[in-house]
Amino acid sequence: MVGIIDYGAGNLYSVRKALHYLGMTSTLISRSEDFEKVRALILPGVGAFGEAAHRLEIAGLKKPLQKWLSEGRPFLGICLGMQLLGDSSEETITGQGLSLVRGQCRKVCGKRRIHMGWNRVDYGDDPLFQNIPAQKTFFYFVHGYALPADTEGVMAVSKYGDSFAAAMRIGKVCGVQFHPEKSGKNGLTFLENWKRLWDV
Repeated sequence: MVGIIDYGAGNLYSVRKALHYLGMTSTLISRSEDFEKVRALILPGVGAFGEAAHRLEIAGLKKPLQKWLSEGRPFLGICLGMQLLGDSSEETITGQGLSLVRGQCRKVCGKRRIHMGWNRVDYGDDPLFQNIPAQKTFFYFVHGYALPADTEGVMAVSKYGDSFAAAMRIGKVCGVQFHPEKSGKNGLTFLENWKRLWDV
């Protein structure tokens, strides 16, 4: 069973639909007591870093999430959910992230303020990208900020003006700046690999 964190800042139903398509059962989680009912957690997210961090705090989910991460249990942060694995964001002076990795999310520097659409992802040797052809690694992005490309655990980067972290992994804890649930075949293959690797 996969728990999808419901904190009012995520694209929950698209994620849940993709998991269902791949044969994964999921449940929405809004209370820390429910963490022990699931084998893996997904933290989706759209919107502002500070507001999302505040929502996790007031919902009583921040400390249990940090404990889950410190124990190295299966986890996937998507878009803002990946950014929240860092310390903070240039987007706001308020709101502290989960601090799994040291680093501040930075504004992307492309032609437009928001990086939206399909973009190439260059990845290293990681099983999460297995069966995704290196010459066809395009994923769907919607974001204005991202963790730097040199952040701890980064194993895939993309470029919009400057390079930024597209995916990271520390043990079983993973994060992706792109939206696998909106990335067609490549996104489904990525989620299938995540399912297989951690037996979720």
